[in-house]
Amino acid sequence: MSDTETPLKPAEKPTANTAPFVIRTDNDGADGVTTLSLNRPDELNALSEGMLATLQLELDDIADDRSVRVVVLEGAGRAFCAGHNLKQMRANYSLAYQQELFATCSKMMQSVLRLPQPVIAKVRGLATAAGCQLVATCDLAVAADDAKLATSGINVGLFCSTPGVAVGRAVPRKHAMDLLLTGDFLEAPRAAEIGLINRAVPDDRLDEDVAELAAKLARKSAHALALGKQAFYRQLEMGITDAYAFAGDEMARNMMDRDAAEGIDAFIEKRDPEWDQGPRSDPRSEDD
Repeated sequence: MSDTETPLKPAEKPTANTAPFVIRTDNDGADGVTTLSLNRPDELNALSEGMLATLQLELDDIADDRSVRVVVLEGAGRAFCAGHNLKQMRANYSLAYQQELFATCSKMMQSVLRLPQPVIAKVRGLATAAGCQLVATCDLAVAADDAKLATSGINVGLFCSTPGVAVGRAVPRKHAMDLLLTGDFLEAPRAAEIGLINRAVPDDRLDEDVAELAAKLARKSAHALALGKQAFYRQLEMGITDAYAFAGDEMARNMMDRDAAEGIDAFIEKRDPEWDQGPRSDPRSEDD
């Protein structure tokens, strides 16, 4: 195949498996909590063309849905996500295809970061290569204590360069390079120790733990969470002087928002706050 052949299509050809790639469940356990379940357990929820396209569509829809306050991302079956679909990649052996595939995946990962709602990864089983990247990309991550995470591409001769972008921003450099160079698997408790996930819990407590965390976030000001998430990731790319200047301006503007006034008044008056409706895809939009 030549390097000029047709690149990645928005969705893969139909197969015998007609189940949706991603199952969306709204108000899952608490108002405002939406769960996205990667739904190819027979393929360990690999990020195939169809999986990437469907996940991107769901994220785009959620970004504009003010009824969604928190997103939980999980995988069906015995894996969270085993990374890219290597069989599909080998079957489309052209440079143009591979470049488009990784660009599509990178766009999806950045959509998770830009989503106004917090995203929690609920990890069972394996999270390898781009699956580990997805865990590192999510704002928070909780895993069953028997889950295993790895940037294992090096074991098949494919260095996990794009997973390294997310993992290298989630853990210290030496830990990131250890994962990337060796391809070794981390048990979830060790992943928590180095900061790749927030915590590891017994498998029979994972659902309850994540549900409690999601419900806790859903009770916060969705506008403040969206604004704060956006500001946090922006300041990480700045020098410290610029970061303080930017963050100070953000806090000053945040202080002028309706939710901040309501929250402070509620604190003073010893009552529960009544927050605004929900997050905006642009938390600084003028339709306030």
